[in-house]
Amino acid sequence: MKNKVNHIAIIMDGNGRWAQNQGLKRSKGHEKGAEVVREVTKYCASHKDINFLTLYAFSTENWKRPKIEVDFLIKLLQVYLKKELALYLENDIKFKAIGDLSRFPNSLQDLIIKTQKKTEHCKALTHTLALNYGSHDEINRALKSLNESDLELNIENIQAKLDIKENVDLFIRTGGDHRLSNFLLWQSSYAELFFTDTLWPDFTTQELEKIIEKFTTIERRFGGLK
Repeated sequence: MKNKVNHIAIIMDGNGRWAQNQGLKRSKGHEKGAEVVREVTKYCASHKDINFLTLYAFSTENWKRPKIEVDFLIKLLQVYLKKELALYLENDIKFKAIGDLSRFPNSLQDLIIKTQKKTEHCKALTHTLALNYGSHDEINRALKSLNESDLELNIENIQAKLDIKENVDLFIRTGGDHRLSNFLLWQSSYAELFFTDTLWPDFTTQELEKIIEKFTTIERRFGGLK
């Protein structure tokens, strides 16, 4: 019996290197990467088994990049959300953002809230962007929230306080590196990990389809025996 991939998480690595390889500014790589996000999101929304797609768009560590690049990424996010609202609605896609959004400009925070509200009824796919997100920060916030409540400290209650409740089935990283980079560490404890040398702007739905097909044939034991 083939595995079904309910939740895909992707680290979209390689935008800057793609641009440099083309002799372009790094910003052009991010723009091209946003186009790939669009195609991958549409593909996942049309797939009968995929219900959740979570993309690592901006980490808690990305603030260390040059200010000009950080400012561009924030503007690109604003442009993306304004442009893609129609895509979400046309394809029945629910948008969600996770992470500590408080550090972003109010205009971006307002746009995120607006997009979430306008798509909250959609059911084909939940498309989540991790923004100013880090798994350590997420778990820390969850534990603080749990400590302030009357709930018992246990695995179920911790998971209920996380930004993402659904466990990851398929974890993909583009760009050639083989690390998790503080992304969905809790949720990916039994995820199947796939690393590809393809830079994100060159990543296609055809390659994604091949990865999913490989995933469906893996024997997943979750620590037990079959």
